[in-house]
Amino acid sequence: MHSANKTGRSNLRIPVVATALAAALALAATGPLAAAPAKRAEPIRLGIMPDADSLPFMVAEAEGLFAANGVSVELVTFANAQERDAAIQAGRLDGAISDLLAAAFLAAGGFDMRVTSATDGRYGIAAAPGSGIADAAGLAGKRIGLSTNTIIQYSVDAITGAAGLPASGYSSVAIPKMPVRMEMLLAGQVDAAGLPEPFLTTAVQRGATLVGTTEQFHIDAAVIVFSKAVLDSRLDEVKRLYAAYATAAKRINTSPDSYRGFLVEKARFPAEVKDAYRFVTYRAPTLPAVAHVQAAISWLKARGLLSKDLVPADLLDGRAVAAW
Repeated sequence: MHSANKTGRSNLRIPVVATALAAALALAATGPLAAAPAKRAEPIRLGIMPDADSLPFMVAEAEGLFAANGVSVELVTFANAQERDAAIQAGRLDGAISDLLAAAFLAAGGFDMRVTSATDGRYGIAAAPGSGIADAAGLAGKRIGLSTNTIIQYSVDAITGAAGLPASGYSSVAIPKMPVRMEMLLAGQVDAAGLPEPFLTTAVQRGATLVGTTEQFHIDAAVIVFSKAVLDSRLDEVKRLYAAYATAAKRINTSPDSYRGFLVEKARFPAEVKDAYRFVTYRAPTLPAVAHVQAAISWLKARGLLSKDLVPADLLDGRAVAAW
């Protein structure tokens, strides 16, 4: 796995151009398609992050599942979304793990990208130690640290909205850097903070209270995006990549504890969360719910961040995951 650089999700003010992941046919015993040799020498270059969304891809690489499914894949790990996005825009990646907001922003900006599946990461809100906040409803009128116009703010709005609070029901405090945001939370300088994994579990381990997650409220937020050109010309490889992903996801779901060491060694999670981290349940490859895509589009439009009208069909392409 090639490494490039720090954790974060796309800031919507920076165009994120994601091109294609590539594909995979399943092992005869584990997937819907029969294994066959790859037809291309060049690998699919996929941008990933050190987070829960990317874990099945890391496992697929480490356990030889891409090769077993007849596809060559190079994972390129980025520590922050800005550097990942710059690599995509420069044409150094074929695809990337992204999010619904970035995908909509790309489409509005004229980039011919498609969302081919949801991923199963976890975004959440943690309350400061000693704050007395026990659940999302308790965030009314509180100061929540977040990064503005990002998937983090969208997730905070979605979680608080699911708890019955309006978008104006809390005060947002812009803290772009996640390590700083977590430390301010733990110091009580904000009442709560929106965080992805592994920061979310780390904060809880250090005394914060988990009050709500996208997983808890069934909110699709993170996705995989491919260029339409790659989907048109290398669809078989994209399917093969997804077959490897699906096999890895099943292995993690079946025996999550056996991958705890992997979290620290490969996914770069802090050692302190190794035993405390609660694995997400990875779904078979599937498109995000249309209602969730529309919610993301509407959220962006309400903030004047989209330059043209979009509908979910402008973003979604289910060809690569139709077998599931």
